[in-house]
Amino acid sequence: MLTFDCYGTLIDWESGILAALGPLLARLPAPPSRKAVLEAFARHESAQEAATPALRYSALLAKVHRRLAEDWGIGPDEEAANRFGASVPDWPPFPDSAAALAELKQHYQLVILSNVDRHSFAGSNRRLGVAFDAVFTAEDIGSYKPDSANFRYLIEHLAERGVRKEEILHTAQSLFHDHLPAKRAGLATAWIDRRHGSEGFGATLPPPEDVHPDFRFPNLAAMAEARRSG
Repeated sequence: MLTFDCYGTLIDWESGILAALGPLLARLPAPPSRKAVLEAFARHESAQEAATPALRYSALLAKVHRRLAEDWGIGPDEEAANRFGASVPDWPPFPDSAAALAELKQHYQLVILSNVDRHSFAGSNRRLGVAFDAVFTAEDIGSYKPDSANFRYLIEHLAERGVRKEEILHTAQSLFHDHLPAKRAGLATAWIDRRHGSEGFGATLPPPEDVHPDFRFPNLAAMAEARRSG
């Protein structure tokens, strides 16, 4: 069975985040660099997820928008914050995601473990065009990755379907949100290194310790190709 993170792995959340923050950035006399914007988002999103683990992701994103505005010395704009919170369904998939998922679906069960709410994911799922065998969100679990509770939830609910932990390959981009807690939970992992060749960790925090995924691919198409090649 393949379990997937969605945002950063299947959906190009960095492009989506930057586009949705465009109106806020346009209010700045000297907007930060792309790298600085993504790093600021990573700090505030992770802090907000830790502070309000039961908050629905769309509402959490609105709070992140307010935090960023304050950080950058801009007055609050509730309408803009709420638009940012509702922007997840507009974030684009990576060009290879839909085709690679369709191919992998012919050979494996596919499951989502995502840090968003069900409504937001439903919009993204329409863009991905594949029927996942199960979808587990932060809204269902009541906490956000990298909390170990999210991976316990995944393992326990798949066990109810007869899937043993040893049969799961967790597939994700973020070392911080996914690979470190997945490895701690005893799962094998495949790193979809979407940021290969880019500096830093983008919209995620760096992992607090070294983590070693079992497999590494530059994109999902390469993972599907590896399956074909045996």
